[in-house]
Amino acid sequence: MASDVHVRPATVDDVDLLHRFSIDLATYEDEPHAVTSTPQTLARDGFGDNPQFAALIAERAGKPVGFALYTFNYSVWTAARGIFIEDIWVIPEERRGGVARALMVALAKECAAKGYKRIDLNVLDWNPARGFYEKIGFRWIRNWLPYRLSGEALEKLATARW
Repeated sequence: MASDVHVRPATVDDVDLLHRFSIDLATYEDEPHAVTSTPQTLARDGFGDNPQFAALIAERAGKPVGFALYTFNYSVWTAARGIFIEDIWVIPEERRGGVARALMVALAKECAAKGYKRIDLNVLDWNPARGFYEKIGFRWIRNWLPYRLSGEALEKLATARW
């Protein structure tokens, strides 16, 4: 039952859990070796002097059952900040039990409280969670395609001359 899910902000004491959940998510997405963060880098980057992300932990009966890790974006069009969900994960045995919804409600409440105008995320085309996102009101932006520059291509561009 969703009403017994408690969502709280992650603290530096949660970095091992955040790291483990990140590996679980990457494994689910068939990319277990893509995670290069460590609990130490998460502590530095999320809970240091200049936090690069924030995270929420979902618990049921005191047991961590999911998380959402997010950053912030800004829209010139709306003149407001928004939340970008980088990772969201619910342990398999807790799926369809209201955990993801509780995390999303907590993020929506943060937006409402702080005047943020939207929540964005990316989801793999094969992920059945797409139905959940659409059910709670997310829309697939059909005419936008995600692009990424990283690795060798990023390094090459960074050293290019005009």
